[in-house]
Amino acid sequence: NHGGAEDTDLLVILNDNCMSIDPNVGALKEYLTDISTSRTYNRLRDEVYRLLSKFKGLGGETAKKYASKLEDVLLASSKPGAFFESLGWRYFGPVDGHDVNHLVRLIRDLKTVRGPKLLHCVTVKGKGFAPAELEQTKWHAPGYNFDKLTGQAINVKPSTGPKPPKYQDVFGETVIELAEQNPKVMAVTPAMPSGSGLVKMLEVMPDRCFDVGIAEQHAVTFSAGLAAQGLRPFCNIYSTFMQRAYDQVVHDVCIQNLPVIFCLDRAGMVGADGATHQGAYDLAYLRPLPNLIVSAPMNEQELRNLMYTAQQPDQLRPFSIRYPRGNGVMTDWCTPLEVLPIGKGRRLTDGEGLAILTLGPIGNLAAEAIAQLNALGHYPAHYDLRYLKPLDDELLHEVFGSFNAVLTVEDGVRQGGMGSAVLEWMADHGYSARVVRLGVPDRVIEQGTQEQQYTECGYDLPAIVAHAEALLEGVALPVR
Repeated sequence: NHGGAEDTDLLVILNDNCMSIDPNVGALKEYLTDISTSRTYNRLRDEVYRLLSKFKGLGGETAKKYASKLEDVLLASSKPGAFFESLGWRYFGPVDGHDVNHLVRLIRDLKTVRGPKLLHCVTVKGKGFAPAELEQTKWHAPGYNFDKLTGQAINVKPSTGPKPPKYQDVFGETVIELAEQNPKVMAVTPAMPSGSGLVKMLEVMPDRCFDVGIAEQHAVTFSAGLAAQGLRPFCNIYSTFMQRAYDQVVHDVCIQNLPVIFCLDRAGMVGADGATHQGAYDLAYLRPLPNLIVSAPMNEQELRNLMYTAQQPDQLRPFSIRYPRGNGVMTDWCTPLEVLPIGKGRRLTDGEGLAILTLGPIGNLAAEAIAQLNALGHYPAHYDLRYLKPLDDELLHEVFGSFNAVLTVEDGVRQGGMGSAVLEWMADHGYSARVVRLGVPDRVIEQGTQEQQYTECGYDLPAIVAHAEALLEGVALPVR
């Protein structure tokens, strides 16, 4: 829109392979497919020619001239690229995006064409590697080493027994279970049905599950529209991509106080997905928003129960549930659903000298640290907040009324996150304690395994143990 208005010498190359991670959806995708096949244009052109041939056959130069002009008008809107040309762009294509030599010549020639131009290249995702061409979603990011000729997995450790499911799969199974119980439950994803676990629901409940394309802002506002009509939408967006829709969360959901249920996948450190996908910020950017409940399950059972709680008939506020990438910790996770009281955490272990506060699955790592500390003769208490907003006042009064040393551990940024919320609560209620906060530091965290990233950020298992020991001895180690 901007380029067409400015009439700038600009070349945009549209790499059109009908895929994101999953197959593309929507009207623009259908339009590009029509351009690529040209069936719509050719069919309409043939019909127009057939009708106008009668006028041309009448004879006379004037009749022929007007017939030709009418032909141009009738076909203009269905010419390949008409959409782009209506915005002031000259359209070139479609061309074979894999013919590199031809592309080089085209791009060189297009340098001499003035104004905004669009070159439409049709490609195949995974071109040149047969397994990737056949299973494009799977090979977007296979996640394992493979033979470069056959695609067969190599160096894969054999299974040693039942493995906990991925959190995304627990979400996908649970949302179907809830939808079967509650006819108002809907699900929305912005172009991530496989990554979010909604593939199965799209198949079995296509009228209640919506892939709205790569448009997080629209996913949020669409969910708000559903909620405004009395439905209970589960809007599943990766934590890092929810940042794109922050304005819609504020204006279309929180200000309206609509019961949209945000399920934020890939929250926390995401391992090999790298810096652009780190789900480090959602706790800090969602916590200030009015009306919004912010929660995080410690395991798969808690995820199911939070989802069940969020869609209860008497729960009519926006509700956020964050959970990490990868596998959980429970093999027997499909337990009966139960409501978790909003704003209530839990004490997992009694202790003395130190309270460790956690939020979400990182609490399992803290539990391992506490086991190591117990072996060393230290017995800190462990509290799972479960809800960051609203905070559990009763639990925090217990913590600060009983402990002079507190360690907070979170899989998110320290600035504005759970630890910050605890410090604010402590100050507001007149308590004084030595508090050390572990979490993501104020810098970009690059690609690596999740374990490597925990180490870099200073809240891996050894770090939790070391900070806990130091606090029990009356000192505080510097955080990374």
